[in-house]
Amino acid sequence: MPIDPEFLEILACPLCREPLTSREREGKEELRCTGCGRIYPVEDGIPILLPSAGSLEETRE
Repeated sequence: MPIDPEFLEILACPLCREPLTSREREGKEELRCTGCGRIYPVEDGIPILLPSAGSLEETRE
């Protein structure tokens, strides 16, 4: 179940406070920070916004 867009509007990265965007990757929803690029998992429709749960997105060159 995707995150409600209105709910997503009030969420922010716990580290840099920038907005988050929702996306699906490998069949799972995740939230990506538009500022620092950290990725946060979404489990059963609940965003896990703990700094320790986030990971940096790998860049491919």
